Amino acid sequence: MRNKLVPIIVVIGLMVILGKSSSYIVTEGLQAIITEFGKPVGKPITEAGLHFKKPFVQEVRYVDKRILSWDGNPNQIPTKDKKFIKVDTTARYRVVNALKFIQTVRNTSGARARLDTILDSATRNVISAHNLVEAVRNSNAIIIKLEQEKTETEKRRASGKNYVEEGVTGEIENVDTGREKLSQLIVEKASPELLAFGIELIDVQLRRISYEQSVERKVYERMISERQRIAQKIRSIGSGEKAKIEGRLLKDLRKIESIAYRKAQKFRGEGEAKAASIYAKALNKGPRFYEFIKSMEVYKSSLGGKTNFIISSDSEFLRHLKGK
Repeated sequence: MRNKLVPIIVVIGLMVILGKSSSYIVTEGLQAIITEFGKPVGKPITEAGLHFKKPFVQEVRYVDKRILSWDGNPNQIPTKDKKFIKVDTTARYRVVNALKFIQTVRNTSGARARLDTILDSATRNVISAHNLVEAVRNSNAIIIKLEQEKTETEKRRASGKNYVEEGVTGEIENVDTGREKLSQLIVEKASPELLAFGIELIDVQLRRISYEQSVERKVYERMISERQRIAQKIRSIGSGEKAKIEGRLLKDLRKIESIAYRKAQKFRGEGEAKAASIYAKALNKGPRFYEFIKSMEVYKSSLGGKTNFIISSDSEFLRHLKGK
């Protein structure tokens, strides 16, 4: 019985070894290249699952097809306006041609070495071709806002409406490219070179920018001065708006006062006219009675208190007091 089992075990062992040598599994996120005596053969295997190859003479080399990250070493780079800065970059990439990747850089370590060289060079070329402000700021959002305010002021001036000039000196440094576009330029410069190694560059980001000590103080002073000019510009625009509002208020107040005065004068005139009409009617109906009433009013206003009069007894003023 033992003599019969030995051949069976040997056969089973040989089958296991043969099956293991002739099959391989490609998992999700990986792609495989078949090499025969070290030379790649066939196309890359990108579908996950069980695959087969020639036993013993062929080998499988796996290449990651997921998005991979690369972190550069901070390098000191001079900008176009002669400012020395340290730029720390990061990038994402993936292998799109596994065969070319294996033939050129062989593995991930070789790919990183190529990325170090190509991306550092592209970053240096792009940064050194632009001013410092392009790498620091991304857009002219603040400047655009101020320009809009300036346009509105010019329109008010042309229409003859009230406006206030912004008495701000100094110009805010303009951004022509911006940080995001610098990253795109780096990608555009580096992508063709990396495609030659089967690598697709997805994006590059300027992760951190630091200044040399000799430059840092001047940069901060410039940034503070720029922000102060922006604040002054905004305060000036606010003062202009305040003056406009106060001007409208004063105008409305004068208008209200004018209308009220006109109405008051109208009512006063109507009242006086009505009183004159009543007096005239009373005079026409009883001239002597009207004369008597008016005389009593005069006596009341003039003869009260300690007033002393030197009047002749024949005075017409005392006629009603004589009982005549």
